[in-house]
Amino acid sequence: MENTQGHLTDSQNRRETRSLIASDKVEGTAVRRPDGDKLGSIERIMIDKRSGRVAYAVMSFGGFMGIGHDHYALPWSLLRYNESIDGYELDVTEDQLKGAPAHSRGDDFDWDDRTRDEEIYRYYGASPYWGAI
Repeated sequence: MENTQGHLTDSQNRRETRSLIASDKVEGTAVRRPDGDKLGSIERIMIDKRSGRVAYAVMSFGGFMGIGHDHYALPWSLLRYNESIDGYELDVTEDQLKGAPAHSRGDDFDWDDRTRDEEIYRYYGASPYWGAI
């Protein structure tokens, strides 16, 4: 609701509650291993338009100053928010991550390819957001 000066109220400006967080606040959040080592950061989240379910967190990994890094579409269900580190935890090994389906910044990634979705969810052993494979 806007106040009489046309500004958003404090409740509309809130981007986080105890259980909810705005997508723009998730972007840029660190992704860490359970031991605290940083793996990367969330570049964006992908939401299924019809169901409203979060399908993926796209994590950037590697590179230097944004150059040469890869992007990993991680099933959202794999990430656990940890308040003590103010970030998300991902319990995967270095080898698992290096062998995971990834794409470079310039690559075309077909988000509508269900075969690709199935490959990613099978790789991580996660239950797909759309139902059974």
